[in-house]
Amino acid sequence: MRHSNDRLAGSAARRARGASAVLAAGLAVAAGMAVTGVAPGTASAAVADGTGAGATVVHGQVRGSLPALTGPYRVGTASLHLIDRSRPDPWVDDPPYRELMVSLFYPASGTAGRASAPYMLPKAAAHFDSVDTNDYLGLSLPTGAVDWSATDTHAYPDAPVDRRAGKLPVVLFSPGLGEPRTWSTTLVEQLASRGYLVVTIDNTYESPEVQFPDGRLEVLTDPQPTVDWVTKLITTRSADTSFVLDELTAIDRGGHRDSAVPAGLAGAMNLAEVGMFGHSAGGFAAAQAMYDDPRIKAGVNLDGTMTLNPDSSAANDPAYFPDVVTSGLDRPFLLIGSDGEGGESVTDDASWASFRAHSTGWQADLTLRGSDHASFTDAETLVPQIASALHLPAQTVTGDIGTLDPDRAVTVEDDYLSAFFDRFLRHRDGHLLDGPSPRYPEMSFVG
Repeated sequence: MRHSNDRLAGSAARRARGASAVLAAGLAVAAGMAVTGVAPGTASAAVADGTGAGATVVHGQVRGSLPALTGPYRVGTASLHLIDRSRPDPWVDDPPYRELMVSLFYPASGTAGRASAPYMLPKAAAHFDSVDTNDYLGLSLPTGAVDWSATDTHAYPDAPVDRRAGKLPVVLFSPGLGEPRTWSTTLVEQLASRGYLVVTIDNTYESPEVQFPDGRLEVLTDPQPTVDWVTKLITTRSADTSFVLDELTAIDRGGHRDSAVPAGLAGAMNLAEVGMFGHSAGGFAAAQAMYDDPRIKAGVNLDGTMTLNPDSSAANDPAYFPDVVTSGLDRPFLLIGSDGEGGESVTDDASWASFRAHSTGWQADLTLRGSDHASFTDAETLVPQIASALHLPAQTVTGDIGTLDPDRAVTVEDDYLSAFFDRFLRHRDGHLLDGPSPRYPEMSFVG
């Protein structure tokens, strides 16, 4: 149950293990893995996998790709450097203000002839490879074998907004602890292709790495396995979210002077219909931000416990539940858990049970069968590609993302997220959330 807390408490130990904890590349693949026989040293070759996406190996490094878009729109993206001079940074003394990087994903026009956006900027990608994948994310991947900056996306930088999509409901995204804002780009791109403006937020000094336009790379300050540290994390994310909404309001009114704002975005947002979702600690943050900011009308928590105590032995102690858990929400909120070891549900996480018991808005608790904690991130589509290209054991994939077919997992996640936000932000109810569906036997309704 304690994915976020276990990461926090175990990060120092994982750092000490270092490279000895990762699997060596070039191991034979166990039966059942789809492998093309590409050797890691091949200059350039295609690698197929089961996600509808594929990878190439270039100069010994894997370059993955994200699944094709399923919505009617192409997707544009822009990165914004936001500075809140009214608020000191809670993590560092210098600079004496709070600064963030966010990315916008939206329906786009004029994408012909444009190159797709990099998955990560080079410095951020290098840090992610050397630290995040095994230290914070706990994946079983070898360091130096993946070119994360070259992962193929389906978003085009600075493309104009496609105004045929109409007013765009806004959905904010908060990543898990130790995860950059890019780590659920698959889900983000799919929502944008279906007519949403999706805004991903890096919470500086608490995100694992944030690369700014001047080339600076700011990394996660040493996490402390204490109640005070987790409380500050959640409080800061909530304040960051409200600040981002303020900035979006200024952009929509045409009063934001950032040259990176894409053409046509001013006046294109429907800021009366704002939602938020997050993974792990980001799911907790989504609930807290909704509690603190009434502008957020609907939210989703993907497999994140909601206790302030990072000690798993005390995680079910109500003394450490924040107000959002003990008071609940009066707006729609969806809980989706994994069913791997430690997966969240109201039956085994007292914070989820308390939250549901005290909430008066629409709510549901679902479990994605055959999934694991990382299934709600880009690990779901990228780990199989990487494992295939590097001839890693089948257990590498099942250990990281569970046993559910990756392509199917992405489809189910996309469809349920879209169904939720369509119902509560667009007010178009396809009734997928009314109860179990024979079309989606992988998704069980816990309550």
